[in-house]
Amino acid sequence: AKAAFGKDEVYLEKLIERARHVEVQVLGDIHGNAVHLFERDCSIQRRNQKVVERAPAPYLSEELRQELCGYALKIARETSYIGAGTVEFLQDADTGKFYFIEVNPRIQVEHTVTEQVTGIDIVKAQIHILDGFAIGTKESGVPAQKDIRLNGHALQCRITTEDPEQNFIPDYGRITAYREAAGFGIRLDGGTAYSGAVITRFYDPLLEKVTAWAPTPGEAISRMNRALREFRIRGVATNLTFLEAIINHPRFADNSYTTKFIDTTPELFEQVKRQDRATKLLNYLADVSVNGHPETRGRPMPKANAAAPVVPYLNGHIPDGSKQRLDALGPEKFAAWMREQRQVLVTDTTMRDGHQSLLATRMRTYDIVGIAGTYARALPQLLSLECWGGATFDVAMRFLTEDPWERLSKVREAAPNLLLQMLLRGANGVGYTNYPDNVVQHFVKQAASGGVDLFRVFDCLNWVENMRVAMDAVGAEGKLVEAAICYTGDILDPARAKYDLKYYVGLAKELEAAGAHIIAVKDMAGLLKPAAARVLFKALREATDLPIHFHTHDTSGLSAATVLAAVESGADAIDAAMDSFSGNTSQPCLGSIVEALKGTERDPGLDPQWIRHISFYWEAVRNQYAAFESDLKGPASEVYLHEMPGGQFTNLKEQARSLGLETRWHEVAQAYHDVNLMFGDIVKVTPSSKVVGDMALMMVSQDLTVADVENPAKDIAFPDSVVSMLRGDLGQSPGGWPAALQKKALKGEKPITVRPGSLLKPADLKASRKDIETKLERKLSEYEFASWLMYPKVFTDFAAAQETYGPVSVLPTPTYFYGMKSEDEIFLDIEKGKTLVVRCQAFGDVDDKGMVTVFF
Repeated sequence: AKAAFGKDEVYLEKLIERARHVEVQVLGDIHGNAVHLFERDCSIQRRNQKVVERAPAPYLSEELRQELCGYALKIARETSYIGAGTVEFLQDADTGKFYFIEVNPRIQVEHTVTEQVTGIDIVKAQIHILDGFAIGTKESGVPAQKDIRLNGHALQCRITTEDPEQNFIPDYGRITAYREAAGFGIRLDGGTAYSGAVITRFYDPLLEKVTAWAPTPGEAISRMNRALREFRIRGVATNLTFLEAIINHPRFADNSYTTKFIDTTPELFEQVKRQDRATKLLNYLADVSVNGHPETRGRPMPKANAAAPVVPYLNGHIPDGSKQRLDALGPEKFAAWMREQRQVLVTDTTMRDGHQSLLATRMRTYDIVGIAGTYARALPQLLSLECWGGATFDVAMRFLTEDPWERLSKVREAAPNLLLQMLLRGANGVGYTNYPDNVVQHFVKQAASGGVDLFRVFDCLNWVENMRVAMDAVGAEGKLVEAAICYTGDILDPARAKYDLKYYVGLAKELEAAGAHIIAVKDMAGLLKPAAARVLFKALREATDLPIHFHTHDTSGLSAATVLAAVESGADAIDAAMDSFSGNTSQPCLGSIVEALKGTERDPGLDPQWIRHISFYWEAVRNQYAAFESDLKGPASEVYLHEMPGGQFTNLKEQARSLGLETRWHEVAQAYHDVNLMFGDIVKVTPSSKVVGDMALMMVSQDLTVADVENPAKDIAFPDSVVSMLRGDLGQSPGGWPAALQKKALKGEKPITVRPGSLLKPADLKASRKDIETKLERKLSEYEFASWLMYPKVFTDFAAAQETYGPVSVLPTPTYFYGMKSEDEIFLDIEKGKTLVVRCQAFGDVDDKGMVTVFF
């Protein structure tokens, strides 16, 4: 050293393997006075740069605190220090010993935490001291040492534009949205960050310092956590989620961290991306307010003076219901209990088939969940709420930009005492084609875990072989298997001998042997007449020991009489829709059926007054969906001609409308009848009913007759769905397919005669998941993956729409379809405890690019 530098003085360095960085704030005046304001912990560092600071250091005992502050005060006095300074030390976490580093002769970024716990304004005090005022006097703002006290605990986080995912490279750009935190015990120090601010690459990336104070360290952490989560900074990357990960880490809470904490804790970098829901929702609101919704554009508007839906609120305890009974008894004993009851059990279909049949399945989760809690409290005697499956699954994603699994979860939460029921299309799942067996099994498993208790399983051709995989999957999950017999024809009409009483009784026995817990008679078009119902239900009761559940539609206007006949003849459970969602292509009126059975031995025990209250809510809800109402003004005996399922009626009308065939609807209905007979008089329910509808629409639009189609010399471009069905992709129809038509449609291709699912290789779920997650650049939940397996393109489009517009399901229905006007204000509950208040302020003029700026 002497040879190199002329001095033989040597510094010895101490290696501290587990170090804490702790510093003491001191103040000295020109009169020789010096005091300390206790210590700060600055151990949370990255590359020796402080990230989070605390005061006082929560891991120091009072004895060590006095020792440390004594060292700092000694240095200040020995050097006659003037002004504010920070005496910095390292503490060996293993031995507790302190080692001096340096003195910083200035105000530190982290001085705020000291101010919060001592109540002393350090900046102001430094100015007064340099003005000549002595420490210990009122004028200096700094009490004598004996009067300086610690009060509570403080924690500071530095919010910066450093991007943790890009090695903390500072981001730059324009801040598009900036919303600060607030609340008791929160202090903000900033000034350069605001909406519209431009952050350049040439200055410090610090945007804001957030300081949280509380009586205890744990509460200070909780307040800081809330504050960080309240911040919304859009347009530039920030370290907000990184800071959240730090303060919520167990080692931060138990004070076992050291200066190497960030370097040795890789999970801090596994951050959850901020959802930016508010900005995305504003983008949606601006779009729909200016351009309208494609589903409602050009359609009838709701009445301007229509009353908004008001939930009939019933406070108090939710009584036990069918859900608790199923959990206690299990499926087999629950089914036996159903069979033993004298009162008829009731399923409310409003949340699924009611709106599917009347409003083209356009009912939104917002309106369904709004009333579910009232059902749970006011009508606990219900057997089930049919609220899921069928067409609701894909329509939710395809047209409403909603997650069907979220709907199921929310209804389950709101009505924990009632069985939740879904419609499952056997081998078709909730889709329109056959899926590999393991895809159906995966879907059923997720539906069961998501909240479905009762699965109504059917096959569109009544082919039991196509139902077995789904039925077995439901049974394996410990849920109720309700196997459905789809009713068509007329058992009392000798001319329709294909579907006679013997056929239906045989099906019931076959389904019982296949593992059904309940037999459903699914009269999807409302063709069963009262006299036939008496014969059918009496025969089914005698043929099986399982409970019988009756489902029908009121297209003919006769279904209430049929339901009462079924009840008189032994039906154990019935489906009905709430009054304001009943009739026409929906189910019969629940309130009227309850009144008709009131006082009889089969009285379901439901409160008529509460049925009316709930119906008033649904009436107001239905007014909001005027765009999707069909023009069916009353009952239509035409249903006995076309035999169209009630759930298909409004959807097929929509298809006809889109093809310009709206004025030729009765021709479509006649063609539907003709096509059914041409196919051999088949069972018509999704997806086989869709095939009949596709062919009928094609024939009307091209002015074709059955003779034209069957003419061997005339070339026909059959719809893909027709070719698929005649090939056997949907299964086998009773009696088989018309040979000549099948041969013409398949053009030499060999038909399938076995269960289609048996020919499909099991899906490689692991590889499929990897593919879609790579495409979407994120992980999928099991529910999302199940959606993708059913509808790959629909789900992908839905996921993209969600990424653009956020959780639009939280929007009130009028706002979702029609947007906002100037001065409109809405409240959006985006999660529990988090409500956005959105006010539309104004609309700008159309610019030269055709764009309109909307101000919120």
